[in-house]
Formats: sequence, structure tokens, C-alpha cells
Amino acid sequence: MAELDLLRFLAALAVVAFHYLVAYASVWGDRPAELFPALAPLAGLGILGVELFFIISGFVILMTVWGRGLGAFARSRFVRLYPAYWLSLGAVAALYGLTGVKVLDPKLSPGEYLLNATMFQRLFKVTDASGVYWSLWAELRFYLLMAILVIVGVTYGRVLAFAGVWLAAALAVKLLRNAELFDNPVVTEIVMPDYAPYFVAGMGLYLIHKHGNAWLPWLYVAAGYGMSIDSALARVHRRIDAAGFKNMPVTDLSVVITITVIFALMALAAIGILRLKPSRTLTALGGITYPLYLFHGLVAALLIPALTGHLPPWATAVTTTLAAILLSYLVYAFAERPIQRILKPRRPAQTPTAPAVQVEKASVP
Repeated sequence: MAELDLLRFLAALAVVAFHYLVAYASVWGDRPAELFPALAPLAGLGILGVELFFIISGFVILMTVWGRGLGAFARSRFVRLYPAYWLSLGAVAALYGLTGVKVLDPKLSPGEYLLNATMFQRLFKVTDASGVYWSLWAELRFYLLMAILVIVGVTYGRVLAFAGVWLAAALAVKLLRNAELFDNPVVTEIVMPDYAPYFVAGMGLYLIHKHGNAWLPWLYVAAGYGMSIDSALARVHRRIDAAGFKNMPVTDLSVVITITVIFALMALAAIGILRLKPSRTLTALGGITYPLYLFHGLVAALLIPALTGHLPPWATAVTTTLAAILLSYLVYAFAERPIQRILKPRRPAQTPTAPAVQVEKASVP
């Protein structure tokens, strides 16, 4: 599904735009929204690129686990997540440990960097070495929930039951929390009321893609859409409360439109209307998405302060973005892919009459 490769890359590019043109005030030494007043209202919506990642994850991870055992699922997720993550973590530790760069410095001890290497640092209330790592914790929790489904056995009916129970629990926790009647952090961490609607909607869309139209999967998608708007508005409002509307000039209407477009694109992909012919370019764009997500903050910390004062802000932003894309391709082609080839189990040779093995698509940013 080459269209998912393109959507993943666009989601990562949206996150880069949000950070470079709106969020990274300490990197620029100024408020980016004031440097890019015409682009800031659109770039600010890039904060929702992660939400698109989550829907794609719901779709692709369900595709990945279908017909697989727990060991194969765990290995595939480990190979997909950790090599590039460790490379980025090592680069962050080297940048702040061996150079004089200060912006975006997480100020971690060696032990805290080691805990970050597990990707479970948030479980122990340790700061993320990079600000983008927060979404990986949500992905990990999703994988752990999916592991339960894999243990039980993945069937159409069990997926519907699993998704329905999870969505209902997320709605209940959200309503009780908003009414200040319930606020158990452990339950909230497990249920993920703010992100469950995206994952469940993605799962519902995969059921539609695999088995055809049916009312219950579409109901999950519709419910996920409604709950996602509430979650997206709340996340944007938290950013506005922290930075001020002038520095995060995103309106409620633009958030609703963005979430609607995200769900519409994924629905069109699921039912086969949005189809792109596979190509090396789209495969490469999909491949560099995760490294771009992980490394773009590092590139910004290095280049933007060095270029500011020598180039106009727009030229600095463009140069830094291109450098981040180039670095991401190098990481993907010369580090991540070779490591993954070493770690992935070799498939047994197939006879000419054997059915083709479905190729797994990467699901994380």
C-alpha cells in the first residue's frame, strides 16, 4: 500500500514543520511563529501529524499480527522500533555530552540515558532524551495491548470485541476524568483515552479493507472520529495555554478540518479509492519517515543556531529540513536497513506453487 508510505512521510513532514516553524523557540532564539507569520497557522496543525501516525499504526499493526504468533510479532516490532531509536539516542547523548550545544538539552545522567535505551523511561518518570519519544511510549502500550489479542488469537470477531471493549473503556475514562469523578493514572496509562480512538479507528479501517464494508467497523471509525476531535482539540488547547495563541495560532475549526481530512484520507485508502502505484521513491519516503521523526530535532539543534544571522529565516528552515531529510535517508539506507536485515529471521524458501508472503509495512513514525 504505497499510499500509506506517502501518508506516513507527509505526517512526519508535518511534525517537522510544527517544530521548525512554531515550537522550537529556544532553537531559534525567537518565537518561530513571529518569524513565519504566514505559515504558522498551517504549520501549527503539524502537531496533529502524530495522530495520523496512530491511525496508520492501528491499520498496519492489525495487518501485521493477522496469522502471526506472539514471538513473530514481538520480534517484528523490536526490529522495527529499536535500531533507529538506539542510533538517535546515541546521537543525542553524543551531541550533548561531547559538544557545547545547549538547546533542547534533556540534561540527563548516564543512567537516565541507559533507561531511555529501554524505551520504558516514562514508566519510571524519567525525562525523554528527545521530545519526540513521547509518541513511542503510546505505540509501545498499543503493542502490548495487541499482544493480548495475539495470545487469544486474531479473528474478525475477536478483533471487533477487542476494539469495542477498548473504545468503550476509553470513552468511559475520558467522561469520568472530564467530570472529575475518576482519575486513576494506572488505568489511564493502560486505556490511553486520548489515543485509543485513533488506534481503534485504524483497526476498524483495516477490517473494512480486508473483509469489506460492515456497519460495526464503520461505527468504530465514526466513534473514533468523534472522540479524536475532542482529544485533538484538548491537545492543541494545552499547547496554546502554554505558549499563547500568538505563538500557536491554530483555531478550533482548523483542528476539526484537519482531523476530518486525516480520517477521510485513511478511509479512502481502506476502501481502495486512494491508490498509488508502488515505486522506489514512495518506498524510500516511507522508509525515511521514522528516522526523520527521530533525528529532525537533533539536526535543528545543530544547524538553526549556526545558520541564524547568516541566512534569512526561510532559507535556514529550508536548509535544515533538507539536511534532516538527507540524514534520515542515510540512516535508513546505511544503518537501519542493514541492521534490520541482520536481525530479521530468514524466511524459508518457497516452492513456485506457494502463496506469496504479504510484505510487512512499517507502522511507526
